[in-house]
Amino acid sequence: MKDFKSYSETPPENNPQQENKSGSDPAYNNTVELAKVLTKAMAGKNEGQILRTIIAEAERGKREGTLSNADLDNFYNALSPFLDGFKKRKLKEVITRLKGI
Repeated sequence: MKDFKSYSETPPENNPQQENKSGSDPAYNNTVELAKVLTKAMAGKNEGQILRTIIAEAERGKREGTLSNADLDNFYNALSPFLDGFKKRKLKEVITRLKGI
C-alpha cells in the first residue's frame, strides 16, 4: 500500500467502460479508488498481513497529520459492507484505536 489516504486525493482514471452509478459523486469515486489500492496491496497476503499493513499505514498517516478521523470513518464505511459481523467489529475496534492517535 503506497499511501493510505491516496484514494481520496487521486482522481480516478477515466474509464468509459466503468459505469459510475452515482454520476460525479466523489465519495463513490474515492471508494472505487480505495478498492483498487486495497486489491493491489492485498495480493498474495494473508488476513493478518493485510491488517498489519492497513494499521501501519494509518498510524503513519495519523502521526504525520495526513489522515483525519473523517478519513478513517470513510474507510470503515467503504469496507464494512464487505465484512462479516466479527471482522466488521474488529475493523471498528481498529478504527477507534487509530482515532485515539
